[in-house]
Amino acid sequence: MIQGTTEKPALLIIDLVKDTFDAANRFPVTPFAREIVEPINVLTAAFRKQGWPIVFSTDAFHEDDFIFKGRMKPHALAGTPGAEVADELDRSPEDLWLPKPRFSAFFGTELDKLLKQRGVTLCAVAGVSTNVCVLTTAMDALCFDYKAVLLEDCTAAASREVHEQILNCYRRTPLDPLLRVMNSRQLIDALGKG
Repeated sequence: MIQGTTEKPALLIIDLVKDTFDAANRFPVTPFAREIVEPINVLTAAFRKQGWPIVFSTDAFHEDDFIFKGRMKPHALAGTPGAEVADELDRSPEDLWLPKPRFSAFFGTELDKLLKQRGVTLCAVAGVSTNVCVLTTAMDALCFDYKAVLLEDCTAAASREVHEQILNCYRRTPLDPLLRVMNSRQLIDALGKG
């Protein structure tokens, strides 16, 4: 189990932007993203109470970005309202907002530097999508020498099946205990702040 007395966690909330919740976009992940808002807001309140860092890391693409050369349509364009943190989330002025140019919150950002400055040792990752941006962020956390937790009740994918398949891949791996799958309540309890 995670040692509550030694870990300094940060909550990384990935890609829950206004475009994610805009019905006009018809993203398959949207209905599942709506379901994780409440548990994320409960978790942010717990983190805020302990003074632990909360980082909203959001897509900030450009219309001519390479990733839009596939089937993905342009969304979350840098500087547009659609790339802003969704209103449904409980965000406070002391929380960090870190736009990102690609999938991982670590890629092309100052995230590692910001976490190291705050003494963070564990990244709890929430948001969308479990199989892409959430997963790449958790894996990059390991690459930057942080423990990582995939928060099963605070992440979502375009289907429940994909979400569960990804989490099941990481429930029992040689990466344990450096990478864990937990729900938000288990995380708070493990950190000794339940």
